[in-house]
Amino acid sequence: MGSKKEIALQVNISTQELWEEMLSSKGLTVVDVYQGWCGPCKPVVSLFQKMRIEVGLDLLHFALAEADCLDVLERYRGRCEPTFLFYAGGELVAVVRGANAPLLQRTILDQLEAEKKVLAEGRERRVIKDEALSDEDEHSSHEKDDGEDEDVVSAEKTCTLAIIKPDAVVHGKTDEIIMKIQEAGFDILTDEERTLTEAEMRLFYDRRAGEEAFEKLVHHMCSGPSHLLILTRTEGVEDVVTAWRTLMGPCDPEVARREQPDSLRARYGTEMPFNAVHGSQDREDASRELALLFPGFKFSDEVPEAPRGKSPRRTGLHETCRE
Repeated sequence: MGSKKEIALQVNISTQELWEEMLSSKGLTVVDVYQGWCGPCKPVVSLFQKMRIEVGLDLLHFALAEADCLDVLERYRGRCEPTFLFYAGGELVAVVRGANAPLLQRTILDQLEAEKKVLAEGRERRVIKDEALSDEDEHSSHEKDDGEDEDVVSAEKTCTLAIIKPDAVVHGKTDEIIMKIQEAGFDILTDEERTLTEAEMRLFYDRRAGEEAFEKLVHHMCSGPSHLLILTRTEGVEDVVTAWRTLMGPCDPEVARREQPDSLRARYGTEMPFNAVHGSQDREDASRELALLFPGFKFSDEVPEAPRGKSPRRTGLHETCRE
């Protein structure tokens, strides 16, 4: 007798019929609305797997929906950040923007508890209207004086490039580093594992071509898989660029261990150029590097735009840490 087929963690919603079927599901459904150019939000999959084990799937469901495939998600097209829509009883009950794992977990638990009370005790379900799906004017949805809605989590953001280098990946430190990044208040818009080519890295580091360590650096960056991330930040007053520089620490791991022992390079780097993580030197480099590594992502001086997008969010690129 064959083994029982494992139920997929996230159901792929690719048609209007499947969308309607999702809306009729009993319990709470969390929909990861993603863009075709970057794919679903991978950093939260481990959280969803954990919650499936802890909570079960009787009343908690997870789904994927590409914005370009469904007319109902038209106004989500071109968004640079992950968007998670929470549905219960066919109604929208919460929205979380950004791959903020602690916020996602808290929202899932809160909304699941609320839906259990609706089903068991007949309580009224609290329904919200997300401005991105509303037919009303974009600004009319902000009815509160301060424009706040505790169930709609969003902020204008800047973004920057981060690379988890092959030395950290080969030693199995990727998940730890990603956890540290999220714990520090960063949202991960994109996390892509890729083995970079020599041609890419020679162009990527072309301004360092005259340095003695250039060939060693290029060889290292092509030696195995890297993780390429686009980061934003919603927590705290410090901007994403300054925060990422601080979290990475000095470029030389030896210096990092002396001056910033809690930094990523102090914890996971060994020696130059094996310093675990990369960030751009300045705003110009950030635009150039991201355009090179994410050619489907378009940049202007202030607003990078996803292809085919109609209403991109402001995510201007600013100075970050070198190497």
